[in-house]
This record gives sequence, C-alpha cells and structure tokens, in this order.
Amino acid sequence: MTSVLFVVSEEGYWGEECIEPLTTLDERGAEVTVATPTGEPPVVDERSVDPESVGEETADWVLDVHESDERLNDPEPLAAVDAGDYDAVVFPGGHGTAWDVNQDRDARGLLRESVAGDDGKALVVCHAVGILAFTRDSDGDFLVAGRSVTGFPNAWEEGIVDEHDRLPDGRKLPYWVEDEVVAAGAEWDAELDADASVTVDGDLVTARGPESSAAAAEAFADELDL
Repeated sequence: MTSVLFVVSEEGYWGEECIEPLTTLDERGAEVTVATPTGEPPVVDERSVDPESVGEETADWVLDVHESDERLNDPEPLAAVDAGDYDAVVFPGGHGTAWDVNQDRDARGLLRESVAGDDGKALVVCHAVGILAFTRDSDGDFLVAGRSVTGFPNAWEEGIVDEHDRLPDGRKLPYWVEDEVVAAGAEWDAELDADASVTVDGDLVTARGPESSAAAAEAFADELDL
C-alpha cells in the first residue's frame, strides 16, 4: 500500500488544501499519516471554514473532517518521522505555514529526502511552497533552483495583507512566497489566467491555492499510480 505523510501547520492550515488531497488519497487507497511540528493537533485557518467566503458546503465538509479524523486529532511530531518510511509527503498550504512548517528543519529534511531520492515524491500547496525557499539539497544548493513551480502569487497576497504586511488577524507576514521562491532560483508561473494551477517537475508537484486543490490531489494521486 502506498504510504503518504501529511505535514500540517499548527499555526493555521487552509482547510480545502489539506482535506481535498487527504480524502482523495484515502479514496485511492493510500495509507495516510499526519504530522505537525510539535505533535499537537493542527489548527484550521478560520477564514477557510467561513461559509461566506468558501461556501457552506465546503465549510461544513472541512470542519467535519478536521474535527472527526483521528489522524488530524492525534498527529505525529515531525522529529519522530522519517521520509524513508513513506512513499510521498504532502505539505498543505495556509498562511500559518510561514510561521512553522516552512521554517522547520525536520520539515525541510522530509521534503529534501522525498524529492532528492529515486522513489519519493512531494506535493506542496499554496503558501507551503514557501518551504522551497529554505530547503537545500545535499550539496548546499537550493532544492528549487531551476525547477518549474507554481504557488501563492504576489498578485493575490496584495489583496490580503495591509501596507505593513499585516494579515486580517493582525499578524505580520514574514515573507511573500513568490518573492522568496523566485530568489531561490525557481522558474515561477502561477498561471493567473487559469482557474487552477498545478505544476509537475519530476518528483515535485506544486499547486497555486485553494481552487487548485482538487486538481492537485488528482494529479498527485496519478503520479503515485493510485
């Protein structure tokens, strides 16, 4: 059975970007494990379960899985998991990843091992794509250098943060994903004219944002031959 590790933020993951691939991989027969930086249950971004923003059906679905899924309620700590034990790793997005997952040395190690080896694969979604700006390969070079990727674009960030880079909840965004990933050498294209944006570059699959969640989940399942 194909085993997949989900690395989910304790600072606020975007509901659809986690639950869509989680349920899709479940349906395709994968064995899924969830991990968070400290082993505490992940926190869902309240904006991603706001019926007025995402629709009542999506909000109810995300909340139901978030509250009832045993894997989300009792995750592993990142330091206790090994990329070699899994066929693939998934990094759901959400602004919260900027404060924990993207900067976590164990998370970066999991990504590096998954993409650098012959067997592993990784799906990185939305703001979690920022982890690529901090992950280096075994030679010390940026893992993303020369790779084609998509992710949460500056054009969208401008409509969320204020003039001081503060989010609606008052937290200051420490960096913008597109800026940092491009600076690390990525070939960036968020395909702003497309309804969804998913990029496959070898063992690395990236997705732009919530609207790309379903396409990303299907593409990744296909990459895993599920």
